[in-house]
Amino acid sequence: MKKLRGAFAFLARPLALAIATAGAYRLARIASIGAAYKAKILCSGIFVAHRSPASLLDEELSVGKFRILRYITATVDYRSREVTASVCGFKRTARFTPGFGSSLCYKKTQAAHFPALKLPPPSRQQNLEESIDARLAEALEWAFSEPHPAKMRRTRAVVIVQAGKIVAERYAAGFGKDTPMAGWSMTKGVMNALVGIMVRKGELRLDDPAQVPEWQGPNDRRGAITFEQLLHMSSGLRFNEDYGDPLQDVTTMLFSVPDAAHYAASKPLVAKPATMLSYSSGSTNIISRSIRALLGDAEYWAFPRKELFERIGMSSAVMEPDASGTFVGSSFMYAAARDWAKFGQLYLQDGVWNGERILPEGWVEFSRKPAPFAAGKEYGAHFWLKIGQDFASTDTDIVLPDDAFHATGYEGQFVTIIPSCQLVIVRLGLTTAPGAWQHDRFVQLVLSGLKLPGNGELTQVPQWPSNSLASGGRSSL
Repeated sequence: MKKLRGAFAFLARPLALAIATAGAYRLARIASIGAAYKAKILCSGIFVAHRSPASLLDEELSVGKFRILRYITATVDYRSREVTASVCGFKRTARFTPGFGSSLCYKKTQAAHFPALKLPPPSRQQNLEESIDARLAEALEWAFSEPHPAKMRRTRAVVIVQAGKIVAERYAAGFGKDTPMAGWSMTKGVMNALVGIMVRKGELRLDDPAQVPEWQGPNDRRGAITFEQLLHMSSGLRFNEDYGDPLQDVTTMLFSVPDAAHYAASKPLVAKPATMLSYSSGSTNIISRSIRALLGDAEYWAFPRKELFERIGMSSAVMEPDASGTFVGSSFMYAAARDWAKFGQLYLQDGVWNGERILPEGWVEFSRKPAPFAAGKEYGAHFWLKIGQDFASTDTDIVLPDDAFHATGYEGQFVTIIPSCQLVIVRLGLTTAPGAWQHDRFVQLVLSGLKLPGNGELTQVPQWPSNSLASGGRSSL
């Protein structure tokens, strides 16, 4: 027994050292990710959204679990358009490039050299005469109220479009019609559109294997994973989307590596493709880099603006790439609320804009059809068909129309599309507490304040009207 105790004593010191080292390594990684997050949010907020550093520090970087970021110092270099955040000897820098937003920098990675883009003038959305039904005013009041101080909604923008015209709109103090706001995972819906455009142009097919160099080995079963399986979040790849742990795959991919798609593509198979639904931001970034491989850099970098944003008038929209030059299609896009509404309207109009087909015929139906093996029929092709529990009411009496579908983003970003009601609802905010924003309840309040099909008022989904704001009109987008 004495010898056994001696053996344990001998092992105790290196074991304690190993535990301490592992703990120190974990803390170092968390510190680095925290600095990267602060640098990225500040850089995009200042140079893309044109907000003051003070507002970002007081809001995005101080609420809920982000309070700890107050201990990370940050400096803004307006000449080089860089933000550097540092803590405990760890420094992370984000750099702004016109037309491409901000990207995190990595010392050992050659930064992509983006071309100079001919950018549209800054968005100046025309004022709108308001004629709002009292019940819509009630819905807006609900959206911007704060009944529970411990569970703040922090709604920043609401735009409601019916039959192609804005019927209600409101912004929080410090935000307005011209303020680009983060879409987070609503960006996945935009990636859906970009894939659809390539399908329409004959540049890819849904059953084509994705273009992924990491999967080209002769016995690599991942090489058979298709674009459709990636869109349906059924690739079978291991990927942890848990935002509660800062060291899980999603935060590591977004804030710790220069090539998000490479990180995601390096994951092993844990299931046969097309046999299970597993939501993964990594899948979207694999799609994004695959599109880049098909188009080539020059065409790829101009692609979202040329083929989508400019064609439907999303003048404020900016997709942001990682350090390798691939758009982070899972998470990093900014646009003004009205431009997010235009994106929703494109899907409401079956992919047609001003008489011109942008998305292939049948694409919207494909996007909102439940993915195979989505047991709860909650997910389509990069669009949600049901609202997740963090942003849904517990009231089982709330039932939304069967054809509703949603582009949904972190912290309560929503573009809700309801074809049967000719309706697009945009809600943008900074909701960090689960249950604080109940999107189904809000949509129900909106529906109760609108004239809906079935009462004889509306009979068909109109195309985007010719008297839009882009052409000088007063009452529409």
